[in-house]
Amino acid sequence: MAGFGLPNFGQLTEAFRKAQQIQQDAQKLQEELDALEIEGSSVDGRASVWLSGNQQPLRVRLAPELLADGAAAAEAATLEALQNAYALSTATMKERMEELTGGLNLSGLGLGG
Repeated sequence: MAGFGLPNFGQLTEAFRKAQQIQQDAQKLQEELDALEIEGSSVDGRASVWLSGNQQPLRVRLAPELLADGAAAAEAATLEALQNAYALSTATMKERMEELTGGLNLSGLGLGG
């Protein structure tokens, strides 16, 4: 019955084993990303934002002199810090997913790429 293009039982078993391992590794990665803190700062360093590796906001620090410069300056610096934290978080998440999948292109599954 091998003529139907089905993999042999050993190949099927190995495929399931690999899928199970990827699932376990993905769960571990999720936990690691949750615990990770990534800081993004404004260029002048007067505003900082921390996100988890899964891009959850954790905290914000604004220098007192930034607040003295007025709302517009504080808003601009906070946005800049947030954008930097987001970019670092996104790059970290992508890098870790590529490590997990061994460079497989999973973009069609919404898992990176």
